[in-house]
Amino acid sequence: MLRLPPPHFRPDSAYAGSYTNDGGNAARRRIAAELAKAHGLLLRDSWPMPAIGVDCFLMEDAGGAPLERVLEALAHDARVAWAQPLGEYHALDGGDPLYPAQPAAHDWRLADLHRVSTGRNVTVAVIDSGVDAAHPDLAGQLALRRNFVEDVPDAAEAHGTAVAGIIGARSGNGLGIAGVAPAARLMALRACWESRGQAARCNSLTLGKAINFALENGARIINLSLGGPPDRLLQSLLDAALARGIVVVGAADPQRPDGGFPASHPGVVAVARSGDRHPAPAAIRYAPGTDVPTCVPGARWGLVSGSSYAAAHVAGLAALLSEVRPRAAAQALLRESGGGAGAGNGGAGTPLRAAAAAAGNIDACATLARVADACVCLCSPTAATRTVRPL
Repeated sequence: MLRLPPPHFRPDSAYAGSYTNDGGNAARRRIAAELAKAHGLLLRDSWPMPAIGVDCFLMEDAGGAPLERVLEALAHDARVAWAQPLGEYHALDGGDPLYPAQPAAHDWRLADLHRVSTGRNVTVAVIDSGVDAAHPDLAGQLALRRNFVEDVPDAAEAHGTAVAGIIGARSGNGLGIAGVAPAARLMALRACWESRGQAARCNSLTLGKAINFALENGARIINLSLGGPPDRLLQSLLDAALARGIVVVGAADPQRPDGGFPASHPGVVAVARSGDRHPAPAAIRYAPGTDVPTCVPGARWGLVSGSSYAAAHVAGLAALLSEVRPRAAAQALLRESGGGAGAGNGGAGTPLRAAAAAAGNIDACATLARVADACVCLCSPTAATRTVRPL
């Protein structure tokens, strides 16, 4: 990362990270080239991150020097803000005919939620592998698509398509499933790629490009159904997102006591699938994530399991909350969603609600009821009704 934030760079709404309209590009690349030559490195890629005021340059050591030695040398160069290895990340797998089979249909009483909110006009950034925009349950649901994996052609891929379907599949079309937030605007940002027989993979730069784009283009929710090592670039971008009031949802890695990164980053809503239990349950929320029906590339549907898909449920719930109260601290509300069931939601003594709270599972009905200040689920016929207005 160079100590040279672009002083006159002003990205417009169509900006996707290109330098083409920035007069300082040549100067920055010249400095990066000089830096690479001085340290015996090859300059492979570059990208501005205006959301955090840095320019990223990807360099490779063709000589095979120890990584620690290269990083130490760069750290002592006054032109460098910081240097870091390129982290690698992976997906965390593990009238609608399939609606009755959706765990959220009964665990979260999705039909009741949708009477109050469907996520209308809320933009959710799905930072993942490629999404099948032609899938019949996703047709018309994507506000935009971008590919940040420049050396791998864009494609309709399984993980990204499944996550997008859980969040925002079309409802009431007589096909497949209904998304948790079927009226949300999905921003499909491909930062990961899939190889046959392997989980989707990403790296620091592709993820950084996508998160920066989401920040600069109006995302209100960011879903990260992936995990890997802590990373300074990504931490800076996540902090910038949280400072803007963006809700960031991360899938918790069941192999890591703290849930792994980015789920463990302060302010990120960490989500595991119901039934999994982590050593630090207070920091992790639980949502449906086992045998979840969702979209599969090629106009098909299938069952998926894993914390990736639990996180997608919570990203959808965040969109429902954001529609009702656009300026509410949805993230803080999500962090409290495991308890307090009953208020405005059919009574505090409901066994199902009490069990959900005790187990740490997200109680979607109670969460939305608190935000909407209205009864949402299990309402008596005489329950007082309120007109819900965005605040």
